[in-house]
Formats: sequence, structure tokens, C-alpha cells
Amino acid sequence: MSFDERADAVVAALDAEELKLVYRVLHQHLGDHPELMDTDFLIELQTYLQRQAKAAGVDISDHSAWDRWIGNVGVACDIRNARRRVIDE
Repeated sequence: MSFDERADAVVAALDAEELKLVYRVLHQHLGDHPELMDTDFLIELQTYLQRQAKAAGVDISDHSAWDRWIGNVGVACDIRNARRRVIDE
């Protein structure tokens, strides 16, 4: 893993499993920190991980499959929807 500065940006070479961990932790805490939702970092991280999952044959539209690939316990949509809450920004 490494970080390099390039002008006003930071370029990182990161391990895929560590990126999944960072994504899981950030995603778990979005309710407490809704300002993270629209950050370029989280959007780009999710997009990158979704491309990797697709390349591995994961149907990312299947939430349980995505959860298992990302390292979470897969939860059925009906259970996931029952636990949903509104996040105020």
C-alpha cells in the first residue's frame, strides 16, 4: 500500500481486501454521517468495487450477492427493507 501526492491530489495503491473493509465500515456509518454519501471518495470507491465484483461474476443488483462479495453477511431484501430508516442530512 502506498500514497503519492500529485499536485492537489493523492494517488493510492491499495489492497482490494482493505478497500472492501473501508467501504463496509463507511457504509455501516452513513446513518451517523450522511455527509459521506455524496463524497467523490465513497462514490468512486463503490464504483471501483462494483466493477471488480462484476469482473468476478457477481450480480451486483442482487444485494445478498453484493453483500457476500464485499464481506458482509448476505441479508434478504425483505429483511433489509424492514430495517431501513430515513437518514436526515
